[in-house]
Amino acid sequence: MKNLIVILALLTIFSCKDEKDKDLANTSSAVTTKVKSHSLDLEKDLKSISGIKQEYNLVNAELVAKKLDSVGFKYECNEISGNVVYYSENGTLKVVKHFQADSHFSSTESFFIDEGKPYFIFKDDTAWSFDGGTADKPETKDDVTEQRFYLVDNKAIQCLEKKYTLRSNAPNNPKSENVPNKEMKNCSIADLQKTFELLMKNKDSRQGGKCL
Repeated sequence: MKNLIVILALLTIFSCKDEKDKDLANTSSAVTTKVKSHSLDLEKDLKSISGIKQEYNLVNAELVAKKLDSVGFKYECNEISGNVVYYSENGTLKVVKHFQADSHFSSTESFFIDEGKPYFIFKDDTAWSFDGGTADKPETKDDVTEQRFYLVDNKAIQCLEKKYTLRSNAPNNPKSENVPNKEMKNCSIADLQKTFELLMKNKDSRQGGKCL
């Protein structure tokens, strides 16, 4: 009987030790995860082209996967229809997307933001026109211009542009990823900065309106 009591006591001790070891392992794992997460935040580099590209890819992946919260509004202004969407994560603004269009032109400006300032801007403009065909079956073409701006402290450190044309009757239209970028001769972001300031001024608007 005495031996049985000793065995039961030892089993209880080892059981408690296993539970403590598991708790310690879980705590250690949680601490490691927090350290890794904190390290990733510290490693974020928005002072270089490569660092900006890395951060853009991370945020854009969340944007495409629809993991960001969004609010926005629509507006009409001088025959131009537009809408603005503000994307955030845990209350922190990450992206502002501005779209506007008229009968033959559309433009999308995407501002990727860190601490209230854009570090990358993607501008996608499309102008379409008739390009032959018949009255019953008209053919059209889209002239596309994509511009990429890399910013550090509100100043552009690199500006890239690519242009290509999409035709409704073409069997194989060019794809954006296959068109090479070219350095822009005029790397001014003054107009984009004005637009961004206007968008931020109206970020709490929910009613829309005739003009921004």
